Amino acid sequence: MKKLIFVTGGVCSSLGKGVTASSIGALMEARGLIVRMVKIDPYLNVDAGTMSPYQHGEVYVTDDGAETDLDLGNYGRFTHSPLSKANSITTGQVYQAVINKEREGRYLGRTVQVIPHITDEIKARILAPGKDPDVDVTIVEVGGTVGDMESIPFLEAARQLIHEFGRQNAVTVHVTLIPAVSGGELKTKPSQHAVKELQEVGIQPDALVLRAAQPVEEGMRRKLSGFTNVEFEGIISAHDVRPTIYEIPLLFQDQGLDTFLLKKMGVESRHADLRAWKEVVRKLKEPKATVRIGVVGKYMDLEDSYKSVWEALYHGGIANEAAVKIVKIDSSRLEAAAGEPAPDYDAVLGEVDGILVPGGYGQRGTNGMVAAARWARERKVPYFGICLGLQIMVIETSRNLLGWADADSSEFNPDSGHPVVSLLEEQVDVKSYGGTQRLGKSESVLKESSLIRSIYGSERILERHRHRYEVSNAYRAELEKAGLKIAALTPDGSLVECMEWAGHPWGLGVQFHPEFKSGPLNPGPLFRSFIGACLAGRGQAEK
Repeated sequence: MKKLIFVTGGVCSSLGKGVTASSIGALMEARGLIVRMVKIDPYLNVDAGTMSPYQHGEVYVTDDGAETDLDLGNYGRFTHSPLSKANSITTGQVYQAVINKEREGRYLGRTVQVIPHITDEIKARILAPGKDPDVDVTIVEVGGTVGDMESIPFLEAARQLIHEFGRQNAVTVHVTLIPAVSGGELKTKPSQHAVKELQEVGIQPDALVLRAAQPVEEGMRRKLSGFTNVEFEGIISAHDVRPTIYEIPLLFQDQGLDTFLLKKMGVESRHADLRAWKEVVRKLKEPKATVRIGVVGKYMDLEDSYKSVWEALYHGGIANEAAVKIVKIDSSRLEAAAGEPAPDYDAVLGEVDGILVPGGYGQRGTNGMVAAARWARERKVPYFGICLGLQIMVIETSRNLLGWADADSSEFNPDSGHPVVSLLEEQVDVKSYGGTQRLGKSESVLKESSLIRSIYGSERILERHRHRYEVSNAYRAELEKAGLKIAALTPDGSLVECMEWAGHPWGLGVQFHPEFKSGPLNPGPLFRSFIGACLAGRGQAEK
């Protein structure tokens, strides 16, 4: 019978349930099992697409265009589970589906209630990704914290599935906090209460993952076993690891979590093959060089706003056996206040080996990004523009090389005399696209003799998009004459996908988001090449 592993959280949020679920998935795959990952978010939004990065971190995009929680990015980096709309469940989706069915009369006049109608919808969505006959295990992360009102229907659905499948086929891993009080003493009481809250909704956890700053000693884990009815072998210390979260599967495997879960589920498997993960950790712990990357963006106050970008840069470091030091630069710092002189760009940017401008929405800070792009172009410093970062290259070239001081995106200045970036419906050749976002997987055709083609080693690639504005076709010829070369287009030639600075060692912008497909075991080609160019450029500078 197919197996289910539920990952729940207690005490507080942001304990690392996503990384825990992902690491368990990596361990199951290392055992030869086929895994599917599911994330439940108990918010009423239908998806994460309309959320500010400050509210919920980055929006992770799947091949089919789903705008999801950032934990799906962890799933993609740690496992081979295909990810789509089916792998992300929200309260908004569930209630919307049930209400639509009620309006269509599909409940035959019955009173529609949380139990059974909402919980049945949740159960169906949990089971859907694992229906493929080849799938062995579905790992379900229940977002939020036990005790939250919003999580109650999802925990009830999980309880029902555990009852229906049986404890041997559906197990629960509960992630809790072991805080340190004055003097650094670790305390188990919050975890005891968190387990009791889970038991009160009818779920007995099979394993506990204890988040702590330092390793949780055996005596404390035995104490928790006695208070929680969880076997000692299933109580795992998930203490902080440095320098990388990619060590967590090894941490769990060293404590036998995979063996314990498989025994609970009655599954026989091969011995875990974690050589690739060990090599990743080795490269991160024993780098041969260090490179400093300046990321010039607008959402720098929250670590998770650019989660996939940070991770992809680290992957590029792994590919080059280099430690990547990320220098976060709020683009507003590079803008001059009214009546004030321009900032000292060399003072802010002079210590970095490369500049990356990531995606984003809205005008704030964009002039600072333009300044950073100009600095990188003129000083021959490697520059990598992603989505908005490509559009910044276009605006910078238009203003500083073509002399159009008013050049801008129509998103930032609808009255610009030179809207070099514009809505799809405003572009000459693509009016039929309308003004909606391009989302999900899309093909790009890479031009011969371009940098991007040499990096991918292929004429055609598939990458994921999430944007509404495009490089305006009306200005293509003039941009190319100024030295900003078109390096990739959509298959019909109607939309620009990549542009490169002519005569620059590594100056490239793409309209898609390559960070979404990068992983520690398979670093994204552009990140591999970018970090390599930054290392090479620094070596030349040192000479």
